[in-house]
Amino acid sequence: MQPFRLAGACALAALLLAAPEARAQNRVVRVSLNTELQVLDPIVTTINSARVFAYLVYDTLIGMDSGGNFRPQMLEGWEISPDRLTYSFTLRDGLEWSDGTPVTAEDCIASIRRWARREPFGGAMMDAVSELRPIDAKRFEMRLSRPFAFVIEALGRSGHQVPVMMPARLAQMDAAVPVPEVIGSGPFLFLRNEWRPGERASFIPNPRYRPRAEPADGLAGGKVVRIDRLDLLSISDQSTRAAALQAGELDFLEIAPLDFVAPLRRNPNVVVGRPQGIDQFLALLNVNHAAPPFDNVKVRRALQAAVQQPEVMAAMGLPDDLVVPTCGSIYMCNAPGSTDAGTEPLRNAGIERARNLLRESGYNNEPVILLHAQTSALLNPIGMVVADQMRRAGFNVEMLSSDYATVAQRRLRRTGWALAPIVNNGIDLLNPIANPLVAFNCSDVSPGWYCDPGLTDLLRQYAASGEPQRQRDLAAQIQAAMHGNVNYVLAGQFSGPPAWRASLRGVVPFSFPVFWNMERR
Repeated sequence: MQPFRLAGACALAALLLAAPEARAQNRVVRVSLNTELQVLDPIVTTINSARVFAYLVYDTLIGMDSGGNFRPQMLEGWEISPDRLTYSFTLRDGLEWSDGTPVTAEDCIASIRRWARREPFGGAMMDAVSELRPIDAKRFEMRLSRPFAFVIEALGRSGHQVPVMMPARLAQMDAAVPVPEVIGSGPFLFLRNEWRPGERASFIPNPRYRPRAEPADGLAGGKVVRIDRLDLLSISDQSTRAAALQAGELDFLEIAPLDFVAPLRRNPNVVVGRPQGIDQFLALLNVNHAAPPFDNVKVRRALQAAVQQPEVMAAMGLPDDLVVPTCGSIYMCNAPGSTDAGTEPLRNAGIERARNLLRESGYNNEPVILLHAQTSALLNPIGMVVADQMRRAGFNVEMLSSDYATVAQRRLRRTGWALAPIVNNGIDLLNPIANPLVAFNCSDVSPGWYCDPGLTDLLRQYAASGEPQRQRDLAAQIQAAMHGNVNYVLAGQFSGPPAWRASLRGVVPFSFPVFWNMERR
């Protein structure tokens, strides 16, 4: 076992001493997420900890299972008219908010509207909605002015801005400002009075929650809580987190520190998850199309040729079974939507080819500022390898190293940077309308500011198509357009595996951690 670093060990000891009543209970689960819980409203932020929080205290109308299928969650079910322009939704009986008031159709309508103001998939759906009205306390109706084939997928979206339901009095507030209360209908209650931002957030079972009868499966099915308390502990030091798990002072890590995966696998008291397909991550290079040199598509194509995914993935230090050395699908490889469309430039990547393309592009040795998140265990090695590959190809790379929060802020500016390594959850890439590599085409919403007019038409056709084969064909064309315009550069697919104590049973495998169904042996 790796030794504790002193500062990290002291911080962890303080967290544990602060909750002696929790340590005394065998049904308490102590967790370290990869990012701290700072914002308690999953509509106003895209931080992953807020998504985990959302599924603890809130619920959704529709849930995605582990196979990517969408099932009723708060809903009893739905009906779709033959022309697919009218959707009728019915809530389950007996649903209550955590303050004891009943869940109503009006609450759901207000919640949908609030979420759609902040989330592109929801916004695309609402652009096609002519009317959203209650029928009675349990039923509501959505009427479309034009075909939109993904209403169910939108309402079941598990993206960073989750379409959670909340009381109308809260949902009617400004969607850009966090709601002042946490009132949900999810499986847990948040102990706000005990919250110490940057240290600990705690949850207990919600006695008013009504789980579905079906077995838990991803974000769908019966979310039965089998523990007494959940503590999210903020521990930034990677070695401290790994050592605490091995010592039994933590029960669950959202992502095992990559350097510690092998020793954790050898520990009989620890289980290391093996996410595959849509539960893995896709490493990307966020390219700034708004400023030189990457406002020139020929320079972007030289970058595309310079990035050799096997080298990038080797730097992650993961076992072979947790890495896809070369992946060209923007919908993830080894996944239902995988396609090779437009991936020839990636398969032919190499330094010599990149040099030739760079010479032909007119690039004149301008500085290429790479935003390097040096403190990120995931992004640091990606940035280092990509910078080396680019220099070998002839780019004049200047690395601007800082912490991830600083990188995230600098990416919002149109100038002062050219490239930034990022990582996306595979589960957020399944549908082109919500996939950030294409969904923000010709808009000012997302850093990168790519624009391909032909892609806009393809996305519009995809949104309207209800025929599966036509959808697959359009998805392939959309991917080919992305690679042709080089909206982003793909750098490889890999797992950020969770790890937990072997005494925990019933862990639900998913792209991010969920804590229902879990119990201690």
